[in-house]
Amino acid sequence: MALSRLEKVQVWLLKAAAGLLFALFRLLSPRSGAPSGSRKLPPVSCPLLLMSATRLAHKIRRKEVSSVEVVQAYIDRIQEVNPFLNGVTKDRFDAALQEAKQVDVLIEEETGGEEVLEDRLPLLGVPLSVKESFALQGMPFTCGMVSRKGVVATVDAPPVALLKRAGAIPMGVTNTSELCMWCESNNHLHGITNNPYDFQRTPGGSSGGEGSILGGAGAVIGVGSDIGGSIRMPCFFNGIFGHKTTPGVVSLENQFPVCSGRQAEFCSSGPMCRYAEDLLPMLRIMAGPNAGMLSLDTKVDLKKLRFFTIPHDGGSPMTSPVSEELMAAQRKVVERLEADLGVQVQEVHFPEFRYAFQIRGTYMSLPDKEGKPPTPFVELMGEPGKPLWPFWELLKRMVGKSDHTIPAIGLALMQKARVTEPSAFIIQQKERLQKNIDELLGTDGVFLYPSHPRVAPKHHHPLFRPADCAYTGIINMLGLPVTQCPLGLGEEGLPLGVQVGAGRLQDHLTLEVALYLEKTFGGWRDPGAN
Repeated sequence: MALSRLEKVQVWLLKAAAGLLFALFRLLSPRSGAPSGSRKLPPVSCPLLLMSATRLAHKIRRKEVSSVEVVQAYIDRIQEVNPFLNGVTKDRFDAALQEAKQVDVLIEEETGGEEVLEDRLPLLGVPLSVKESFALQGMPFTCGMVSRKGVVATVDAPPVALLKRAGAIPMGVTNTSELCMWCESNNHLHGITNNPYDFQRTPGGSSGGEGSILGGAGAVIGVGSDIGGSIRMPCFFNGIFGHKTTPGVVSLENQFPVCSGRQAEFCSSGPMCRYAEDLLPMLRIMAGPNAGMLSLDTKVDLKKLRFFTIPHDGGSPMTSPVSEELMAAQRKVVERLEADLGVQVQEVHFPEFRYAFQIRGTYMSLPDKEGKPPTPFVELMGEPGKPLWPFWELLKRMVGKSDHTIPAIGLALMQKARVTEPSAFIIQQKERLQKNIDELLGTDGVFLYPSHPRVAPKHHHPLFRPADCAYTGIINMLGLPVTQCPLGLGEEGLPLGVQVGAGRLQDHLTLEVALYLEKTFGGWRDPGAN
């Protein structure tokens, strides 16, 4: 399909702006924070680190291992790998060990039996990592903002509180991009986070600290948020599982930044983990009183589902083409589904996906039902003071005097340049896409879609391809649940993966497919193994 004149201008402007920002970043920014001479993460040596949270909780309840032993094993692993990764920005090891001791005492004194503990405290004694944009009482709550240095959470975000109430023990908080609005986890407060499979590559963002420490076996379960791929990109780049829940199910309270405009319609909190069997129990806990909105107790027969595969976005001029390696991995999933389950996987194409980047940009800027627009990014960047001037920040950045990252400054500049009125054409494309995909999926449809056009990019390279996040972002705009699933390692030793989506509130379908894909393709791989 030939590009319109307007599309050609948009593509040129986007690439010119991205190229300028990328050049400035390369000129002005330091290299990766990995220790000099280091090339590979140490392999996992403790067997406790190779068990799912579900299995660890079972063994702790049965007194086959103590919570103190499990927590100490993860403390040791974090101390071993975090100098390479910079995933954990602040730990609470002493408090975690004290809580683990209390867990072991509780188990010794419990008279109701293992079943009572499992029902009341399903994650009793299991370590948990938390994205730093979630409030975790007593821990930093900065979202990578220099101006928020010293801000400490006084309460727990509801999903964190529910996981703690289920017995999980927080180990610390993990790095994010500045204000959670970029696909790399880098800021001027905590620095840059590295990918456990290659320290010169990004772990993604904005939940990149979670993805990195989980992929490096420094955590077994964690929590993330996702408004454009912030759970799924880190899970893809770090070879782990993650679930973007149907919006409105898991609470968004006590997170920073706060959603405004219509953004809450597109944002979700959800579980991130190394083992697929932990996804559903974590989601059930995190959803709290809203768990009844989902059919999490419904048994899923994969042979009775309708499967679809969407190989790419139709050739958007904004995004990179999907690599042959990732397209081949998705085709292999199709082949295994058809061979193992006897289903027919139908290839479908939605021409509206071609406008995914523009759709996301438009809808993220729409006002809420009362007509109130989203909080301008310059106001968020200026917290707790006045809105900043992005052009001035860019000049300051060129002489090393700005507290803000190039991606954040670039986003603020793009907002300033954005046309006030949303495009009627883009609104039409989104509405048509919503109608068509909802009708296709129904309550028993599941689709496969690439997670990203490429495997984990090198640090800062996303600046030159900012629209590639449209592969995840469009699913947010559609309000669909989607699970990110690893598919082994590729030619460069980097994780492969695929998104598995379904209709609204059909989260249980994608979680069941995740279990199948883990069994079929092997799930998470130790990045330190030979």
